[in-house]
Amino acid sequence: MSEIRLYVTTTESKAEEILDLLSAVFGEEDFAIGTTEIDEKKDIWEASVYMMAEDEAEVRSRVETALTTAFPQAVLEREVIPEVDWVVKSLEGLKPVRAGRFLVHGSHDRDKVRPGDIAIEIDAGQAFGTGHHGTTAGCLEVIDSVVRSRPVRNALDLGTGSGVLAIAVRKLRNIPVLATDIDPIATKVAAENVRRNGIASGIVTRTAPGFHSTAFSEHGPFDLIIANILARPLIRMAPRLATHLAPGGSVILSGILAGQRWRVIAAYSGARLRHVRTIWRNGWVTIHLDRP
Repeated sequence: MSEIRLYVTTTESKAEEILDLLSAVFGEEDFAIGTTEIDEKKDIWEASVYMMAEDEAEVRSRVETALTTAFPQAVLEREVIPEVDWVVKSLEGLKPVRAGRFLVHGSHDRDKVRPGDIAIEIDAGQAFGTGHHGTTAGCLEVIDSVVRSRPVRNALDLGTGSGVLAIAVRKLRNIPVLATDIDPIATKVAAENVRRNGIASGIVTRTAPGFHSTAFSEHGPFDLIIANILARPLIRMAPRLATHLAPGGSVILSGILAGQRWRVIAAYSGARLRHVRTIWRNGWVTIHLDRP
């Protein structure tokens, strides 16, 4: 069944406003919403919502109703997304990404690494997380800041995907890192990327469908926990995640749309973690919390 994208072409500021509007309309329903920069110089952006074809009529009606009230001049356009491997397709020809001191690049861009860069090589694959998405890049930026400013002796990359965040931590500090994912394919890809980046030891990759896995008790508690997932599961897991955080430790959360940030912060405040800061990238946020 085809996937449909409904989108509005506008400016960056209005795209952010539409993103917040759509986030309020759909709440925690399983529709992906995001913004994309089309032309930086001309300030052309798209605000989009994705759905399966069977949901299009209902979603279109709700989006049009919301836009008519708040953005009456907006034109809602439609795209049928071909059934291809978009994880691979979307990475073809992507340029290297800088975040903090990190440079995330494909094997074809090794010549772009400059002296002083902390290079991480990730090619197109089956697991999410290459540095090109705002959530991954945001995590990399906060990881760089946290590891430079706080003592970190043991780290957890929860929902590791490609393994890029675990690799980033290990390249910054010679400390043990546990990288887990619910998807065994992602775990395998992460392990391959660890080896590709010349890390012979220090990162343990495990398939762990939940916190009941023994991996967390065997390797924790952790001074740093990174979870780049989605807002809803992050909110649900707040109490359990907090139990695996060492005193004085830090938590970095992402996969969170801007409009969802306060619910996530509230959930972790309830787990007695303190909000340190939030950074924004293309409609997504990365949140840093700690245990005082």
